Amino acid sequence: MRINKQSITPLSFLTFFSTLAALGFAGDGDSIHDFCPTDAAQQQKIFINGLPCKNPVNVTSSDFKSSLLSESGDTDNFYRSSTTIATAAEFPGLNALGLSASRTDMEADGNVAPHAHPRASEIIFVRSGVVVAGFVDSNNRVFQKRMGEGDVFVFPKGLLHYCFNGGFEGATFYSVMNSQNPGLVRISGAMFAGGGGGGLGVVEKLKSLSRRDLDGVNVVELFGE
Repeated sequence: MRINKQSITPLSFLTFFSTLAALGFAGDGDSIHDFCPTDAAQQQKIFINGLPCKNPVNVTSSDFKSSLLSESGDTDNFYRSSTTIATAAEFPGLNALGLSASRTDMEADGNVAPHAHPRASEIIFVRSGVVVAGFVDSNNRVFQKRMGEGDVFVFPKGLLHYCFNGGFEGATFYSVMNSQNPGLVRISGAMFAGGGGGGLGVVEKLKSLSRRDLDGVNVVELFGE
């Protein structure tokens, strides 16, 4: 089929490249307002990509301040750690800004079990103590570092990651994620907590692993420096 060069007009080029641009920016759009604090009083009747905005007339400075992360959490649990998260649902001023934050406190033997955030990358900042942080990429390579006060570490979006206390005292670190609702997928919950009894079959299969299957596993490869 021959293309008539005269039929390719500037308008055709403009339409083509406009379509490409639209596809390239098909992700989350920027807010069209200066701010959009969550209207907690409004009952959500429709599901939207975000939360309803408060009437701008009723917005105050208090909407942009939160003390959620000022207090340490309760670490008296199995993991010996506590994570307090501030998303747009708890901190109105975050709505439509594409951000959320959290605080994690760990006892000397505490850890944050492997998990992933399907909608966000995460950067952590160590406030006190020694924290060992790592993530696993899609090729099953482990990237792990030992961090002290003031150090930062990045977890790429959607990848399995973990933290544990690498010192002899308590540790605290803060996180910022580039989504107002980053999501959370825990390995234990995803595999064993599902309904329908399917998780029980997985448990039985894991229990049936012989010692021979585990001989080649090196713990240092999983959690080493």
